[in-house]
Amino acid sequence: MENSTFPRMHVSLYVSDILETISFYNLFFGKTPDKIRKGYIKYILDQPSLIISFVENPARVQQNFGHLGFQVSSIEEMQERMAQAQKFGLATREEIGTNCCFAKQDKFWVNDPDGVQWEVYYFHEDAEFNDPHYEEEATSACCIAPGDELKPTVEMVNLATVQSCSPGSGCC
Repeated sequence: MENSTFPRMHVSLYVSDILETISFYNLFFGKTPDKIRKGYIKYILDQPSLIISFVENPARVQQNFGHLGFQVSSIEEMQERMAQAQKFGLATREEIGTNCCFAKQDKFWVNDPDGVQWEVYYFHEDAEFNDPHYEEEATSACCIAPGDELKPTVEMVNLATVQSCSPGSGCC
């Protein structure tokens, strides 16, 4: 593989229909799979550095696990990717200047055939709050813990003293 970027993240998702998945991700990623087998496809992306595979197994598809996303390096890149997603009818919504995951961002969202949400975003700066509309029941993305639970904190001081989010807490 030429032009490889390491380390590279790997994600594997279960899907209900491999052909619908190929159609969607060919458009979203702008390329065809690097590997295709019965009930299986894999894309190897350099920008962003990611290996993502899809396994056809409708019984194991899970909804509401959170979301996946790509951070881009400029507003112009985000706008170009959004225009491409809109051209193919993939973009579901756009958010400009929103505070999500305690960061001011410009972003757009797409949903794959099984409802997996992807965000493509440009990070402006850290923020001290999330926009209130993310706390609404109908909102299914962003980094909001359920209810008014106290979220665990992480201090970036000494690795030996770092606290992390506990499983199931809903923090990002």
